[in-house]
Amino acid sequence: MPYYEHVFLMRQDLAPAQVDAIIENHKKIIEDAGGKVGKVENWGLRTLAYKIRKNRKAHYVLMNLDCPADAVKELERNERLSDDVIRFMTIRVDELEEGPSAMMRARDERGRGRGGRGGAPRHGSRNDDKKEG
Repeated sequence: MPYYEHVFLMRQDLAPAQVDAIIENHKKIIEDAGGKVGKVENWGLRTLAYKIRKNRKAHYVLMNLDCPADAVKELERNERLSDDVIRFMTIRVDELEEGPSAMMRARDERGRGRGGRGGAPRHGSRNDDKKEG
């Protein structure tokens, strides 16, 4: 079966429980059509480059799929009918990427470089400026 990477965006006002329910519904659609869902990454609430359907932010989700083309068509049909999904994109790939996606790796790298969060202390912090005595 072919491999796909499927990214979809959901409205900003959805609760995390609603986001999880939509993801589970998407998984069920793929599995009922004879496919398998690989990794699922919830990238969280992110700012959009421009407004989409009056939304400035959206919940981003990535799904790796191993399924027939008919399963992807059914998934996309359901997303078109849903008011909660504001955008989606499916790309056919030669092989599924193992490990975290580029978005998750970038998030991890940004978190490590910040001072005060377990990383190296920041230069020019207020404690360095105080004189002892």
